Amino acid sequence: MAAYNIVLTFIPSHTVRLGALRLWGAKIGSGTSISRGTTVFDIDKLVIGRDCSIGFRCLFDARGGITLGDNVVLASDTQLITGSHVIDSDDFAAEFKPITIDSFAWVASRSTVVSGVTIGRGGVVGACSLVREDVPPMAVVAGVPARQRGERASALTYSAAFRRLFY
Repeated sequence: MAAYNIVLTFIPSHTVRLGALRLWGAKIGSGTSISRGTTVFDIDKLVIGRDCSIGFRCLFDARGGITLGDNVVLASDTQLITGSHVIDSDDFAAEFKPITIDSFAWVASRSTVVSGVTIGRGGVVGACSLVREDVPPMAVVAGVPARQRGERASALTYSAAFRRLFY
């Protein structure tokens, strides 16, 4: 809905933003927050688990479907892009593939995740990375393109719920 992306995303109320997204078909779990300025294409193809924290000015291109598990953190200015064009197509055909980000994953600021990618449970994407391939569970990836740099050691028992007033 254009109304969400043009007006409602900038209203300083989590309740209003989440309510509008749910009204237009997004499935969003309790305790989740979406900060101001986040743009969503095809709201009805967006599924977000509980206690997720979405930063400022994120882009959800959900035309191919986006699913986030529980306790996922997407830092500000991240982009999830499910569409691409077939470069050898005579008519510049588009194709759409879903993005799945499993529970307790963390995608740091200004990273981009492209169509068809799955980020496994507890996976971490470093800031300003371009994720073109699946990220294994508990892997730490970074770079352009993102490559595995390490492995996360965490019991993953925390809640990522984060909600500041007027954010």
